Amino acid sequence: MHILVTNDDGVQHPGLLALAQAMQPFGKVSILAPDHNWSAAGHVKTLDRPLRVKEVVLNGGLSALACDGAPSDCVALALLGLLEKVDLVVSGINPHANLGHDITYSGTVTAAMEAAIGGVRGLAFSLDTPENHHTPIQYEEAAAMAAEVVRITLKENLPPEILLNVNLPYRSRETIKGYRITRTGQRIYRDELVRRADPRGRPYYWIGGDVPTGLGEENTDIGALAAGYVSITPIQLDLTAHSWLEALASWNWPQPNSSSGKEPQA
Repeated sequence: MHILVTNDDGVQHPGLLALAQAMQPFGKVSILAPDHNWSAAGHVKTLDRPLRVKEVVLNGGLSALACDGAPSDCVALALLGLLEKVDLVVSGINPHANLGHDITYSGTVTAAMEAAIGGVRGLAFSLDTPENHHTPIQYEEAAAMAAEVVRITLKENLPPEILLNVNLPYRSRETIKGYRITRTGQRIYRDELVRRADPRGRPYYWIGGDVPTGLGEENTDIGALAAGYVSITPIQLDLTAHSWLEALASWNWPQPNSSSGKEPQA
């Protein structure tokens, strides 16, 4: 079993180190992660420039590879042959939850998506650290919960086209309510356009606003996490709105000229 560990917060992030250490009992572990923070970068494939990879040493002496590309670039490089055959990709541990529509922005989750595209099982792990948490984030308990999810995933037959988005409560293992299979909930974003001027009077903009919230409906990732459960959401990359296929087909779409078999002349 060869496990690739990556993230979107950078190769030196403590969440990645905790996850890599927790993966050691399952087999060979390789680390290939971005050399800087790519949070909220989404699913990226770098095609307009070369990608560079260098060896680094993490705290505790673990060897790793750092890439100047995105998290999904790191996974693509590994699966394309930079590393020996990879059997499982785990991404994280992100310091904040990835819920609802967050998965389309999250580099943590899209790294697991890249694994699914490459035919390899992928799991993304995020920790629901409380807002305004001013002391160093502790990842040990979250890493132990992540290891439990990996253990069960390896035992069962998860198809490679399905990835798991796992959100972990910021609690000890003894105080969580359990593990719950969930669907994506409805995230509520409170973004605002912030206008400023630089010292020369030229305008620039920030996307600001309050921290996102969500509807804590039962059986959603948002509701389960708020209730103290580990939320495990299966994600597939088929984004087709299957329920709309028949309805769209019934619309009055333009048809070719049936009398001549030719397209109408302009």
